[in-house]
Amino acid sequence: MAVLIYKSLPSTNTEAKKAGYRHGDAIIAREQTAGRGQRGNSWSSRAGENLTFSLVWEPTFLEARRQFLLSEAVALALADTLAKYDIRSKIKWTNDIYVGNKKICGILIEHDLGTDGKLARTIVGIGLNINQKEFEEWVPNPTSMALEGGRSFDLNDVFQTLYDALESRYGQLQTAPEELEREYDALLYRKDSEHKYRLPSGNVVHGIIRGVKSTGELLVESEGMVVPYLFKEIEFII
Repeated sequence: MAVLIYKSLPSTNTEAKKAGYRHGDAIIAREQTAGRGQRGNSWSSRAGENLTFSLVWEPTFLEARRQFLLSEAVALALADTLAKYDIRSKIKWTNDIYVGNKKICGILIEHDLGTDGKLARTIVGIGLNINQKEFEEWVPNPTSMALEGGRSFDLNDVFQTLYDALESRYGQLQTAPEELEREYDALLYRKDSEHKYRLPSGNVVHGIIRGVKSTGELLVESEGMVVPYLFKEIEFII
């Protein structure tokens, strides 16, 4: 494992895709000038105040159809880390981390597939808000460890805690994936309570999250029916 720290990078995920990086390597940027989030969004992070990094994994044992397990492992590792600093969090499907109704962390996972139907390489991009207390107006419902914990945190200490948690959850992915799924399901944001959601048509529905399928679809009960939704097929209204 190698940990490389850069003063500035356009995107740690883009850097991590270079062939020279191997399993377990982490690329940290104190500043990202073109950070990327899910749905093609940009990721905003004030230089030197937060943790923005990418981790290289080579999960060649995992079938591509079960790739959502990696999202579950990463999300749980972040929840584990925050809990060690007395910050209780939930996982907003697919893999945002929320404290209350505010987003403290975003995750961008990108895969390369092998020719055998399994994953060859995975880049795990993480943006965890740590010491930032003020955010741009366009950033939706943000929070940080400093805002939630009432103090500042050492970035290196948080990184090491998180890296260890990621390693532990990766091991669980190999040995006990069913338990990983159960723990992810138990930490789902808004599970078993009714809220509003928006569909691609623009229609708003009232639904109750009941869980997540092993293939990653969100299970939402509405009008007596449980419907599975893929990524981008349903939007949280917060």
